Parts: sequence; C-alpha cells; structure tokens
Amino acid sequence: MTAGNTTLNRRTLGRTGLQVTELGLGGLFVSRHGAAREDGIAAVGRALELDINYIDTAPGYADSEEVLGAALRQFGQPEVLSTKLGGRPQPFDPRDKDALRRSVETSLALLGRDQLDILMIHEPDRPGQYDWFEDKERFHGPVVELLDALKREGLVRFCGLGGTTAYELPHIIATGFYDVVLTAFNYSLLWQEARHEVLPAAKRQQMGIVIGSPLQQGALAVRRDEEVATARWLSSPRRRQFQALYALLDDLDMPLAELALRWVLSNPDISCTLTGSRSPQEVEWNVAAALKGPLPADVLARVDEIAALAPFRPFEEPFGLPFGRERSGPWMAR
Repeated sequence: MTAGNTTLNRRTLGRTGLQVTELGLGGLFVSRHGAAREDGIAAVGRALELDINYIDTAPGYADSEEVLGAALRQFGQPEVLSTKLGGRPQPFDPRDKDALRRSVETSLALLGRDQLDILMIHEPDRPGQYDWFEDKERFHGPVVELLDALKREGLVRFCGLGGTTAYELPHIIATGFYDVVLTAFNYSLLWQEARHEVLPAAKRQQMGIVIGSPLQQGALAVRRDEEVATARWLSSPRRRQFQALYALLDDLDMPLAELALRWVLSNPDISCTLTGSRSPQEVEWNVAAALKGPLPADVLARVDEIAALAPFRPFEEPFGLPFGRERSGPWMAR
C-alpha cells in the first residue's frame, strides 16, 4: 500500500489463495446488548461499506455470532468469514466429535451461512485449557478428523488455528494440516515474540497469517504517560520501553494507535490484521490509518530498537496491562 490510496490493499491468505483486505474486523466486540449491540451491528455495516472483506468471530466471544449474523442479514455477507471451535456446547469436551459438529451447525445457523470459509480451533495451544489432541506427539485426534470430514463435505473450505502462545503454537503449525493461523497478543509494537517461531513456522507451511489485537487490548491504543511513570505493577524494562515509545511519538507527531496499526501492516508476510472496532467511528479511524501506508524504514528501525529494550515479557507481567483500571489481586503472566 502507498500513501494516497483510497481503498484497502488485498493480500493473499497463504495457500488458500483467498484475497483478503489487509485490515479485517474482529468480532470480539460485535456482541452484548442494548446500545453496544447496535454499535456493533453498525460497525459491521460500516466495515463492509469501506471494503473490509474479512470478518472473524467465535462461539467464545459472548453472543458475537448471533449479533454478527443479524448484521450480515442486514448488510450482506463478507467475502471471507471465519469462526472457531471451542467453548460450546457446555460442558465442553473437545474430543466429542458429535458435539463439535453440532457447534459448527449452530455457527452456520447463527451466521446465516451454508459454508464457512475458515474454521479454526480456538486456542489449542493454551496449556491446561483444552485437550484437543489424543495423540500429543502428532497433534491428532477427533477434532482433526472432524475438520477433515467437514472439508470433504463442503461445510468448511479451510481450517485454521487461533492461538496466543508464541512457543506452543508452532509445534501444531508444523503438522502442515492447517491453512491459516490467527495469532494474537504476541505480535505488536512492544510484544513481538511471534516473530521468533510462530511467523517462521507459518511461512514454512505457506499458511495465511492473521494478526489479532494489534493494539494489545488497549495498551497501545492511547498514551498513558502518568500511569507509565507511576504504576507499581509495571516492570522497569517495560516502563523504559513505553517512555522511549512515547518519545518517538513526540518526534513523529503521530497517535499511538496509528503507529501500532501501521507497524503490523508494514510486514508483507502478514495477510490480514484484525481490529476490534466497537463502533462505525472506530472502523473509519482504523481504515484511515491503514490507508496511510507502511511506516518508513527509519521509523521501523527505531521501533526495533525500542522493542529490544524488553524483547520478552517480564516475569509476572499482567497479560493484559490494566491501564485505566484498578489493580486488585495477583496478576500473573499467562
């Protein structure tokens, strides 16, 4: 993409061959009730108007599939829609193929689809959360058999992984079974662990790479100068890193969220970056930032220097930094 573009560039989603807009809409906040629900529906409509053609959701995102389905019936379907397996039905058993199939059928009904473009396993890499694979050496089991069957039946076009860990996920990627990986919370301005193993593993398998949470669940959305200077839960390396980042923003005269989003979009290996827009206005802002194009090489080099100040998560760092929220209880890194 170059500055001056008026429409989002499209990139190839790995070996799927699908052409997706480099900015997508994450469905985590397309949910809830009342005004928030209406804002979410309106955000979907605005995203489609602005040519975003990839939307992602999951049964685990509260009532996102239901609300998204209502929005899509009103505004039309995106070219590429992905959802996930996980968390439904309760009690959840990831080895129960019949229950997992029913979950897929429920997703299709809620979303108003006869076929899913991409079906992902939701966080199979989280230790202790799920037990997706009976054969732990080959990462094989009922869920893999079901995904294969769904593809043969035409209910699912492509299969993927939606994960958050930087070192468990690559071992599953290496099986070569999956077409797409959605990795979240580990590829952003200051959290770049995925660059070491997740991204190289996905490239070796010619997978489409989707990035979630480029704003790190709000930590990279707005500046928190005073809180960064005083928060006792923030480690010294991370504090120095934030302060260096804010100094860079002063030099660039650029909003933090714009820098964070454009940094991810500057990597040509990334097929699509999801934004968790809660309203039409947030969709418009994200698209406007993306249309400014990749960051210059000298800015990317300065970001690399800042990232090197804390290249890995400090021990005991809260997984979601509680900026703007009262800290209570123990915060342990996940």
